[in-house]
Amino acid sequence: MSFEVNKIVAAVLVALMLAMVSGILADKLVQPKMLEKPVYAVAGAAAEKPAAQAAAPAGPEPIAPLLASASADAGKQVAGKCTQCHTFEKGGPNRIGPNLYGVVGDEIAHDRSGYAFSSALTGKKGESWTVDNLNDWLFKPQDFAKGTKMTFVGLPKAKDRADIIAFLNSMSDSPKPLASLAGTAAPAAKPGEAAAPAGQAAQSAAPAAQSSQPAAPAAPPAQTAPAASSGQAAPAGK
Repeated sequence: MSFEVNKIVAAVLVALMLAMVSGILADKLVQPKMLEKPVYAVAGAAAEKPAAQAAAPAGPEPIAPLLASASADAGKQVAGKCTQCHTFEKGGPNRIGPNLYGVVGDEIAHDRSGYAFSSALTGKKGESWTVDNLNDWLFKPQDFAKGTKMTFVGLPKAKDRADIIAFLNSMSDSPKPLASLAGTAAPAAKPGEAAAPAGQAAQSAAPAAQSSQPAAPAAPPAQTAPAASSGQAAPAGK
């Protein structure tokens, strides 16, 4: 009985060894070559990644076109998420962040009841909280002033930023008309606009250069050739 068992075990071992040797030989004899690109391309798959990259904005959307229709009441609601760190009323206390009454148009890192601004903002002293600067700050504070103490990630929606700017503008002793705030935002220059005036100036300079040259002198009048015989001109009709 034990002899039969030994034969079975031996047969299994031989089969396993043959399978292992066959696998090694197959790997040596057959070396598959990977394809450089798929045989079947899925339509639209290659265009998805560039389209997603193109959709990512490089910076905040210009705020000026939205200020005319911005709502201070809507901005007050959006600013509700900021009340843990800021106060907005006149004479309000500083919290984690400074009181923001009258901040629109004020100097950046200006003294606000002794609030200790971070070096990221004190490094911008001399600049003001213009509409454009507020738009950049509210979009991504860390991008506007890298290293600022403000941990708020920002407001991605341009409408929310416009409404908050309108609300901050209303929190002032002399709120400015929203239309005038829109006028203070610098419009983006269109490509090619700077080159056009130079080309026009070159064209307008050409006639001026031509007119500055003196006129060519008139040719001298032709002299009458003397008669061959008497040196006098021949009379008409003869």
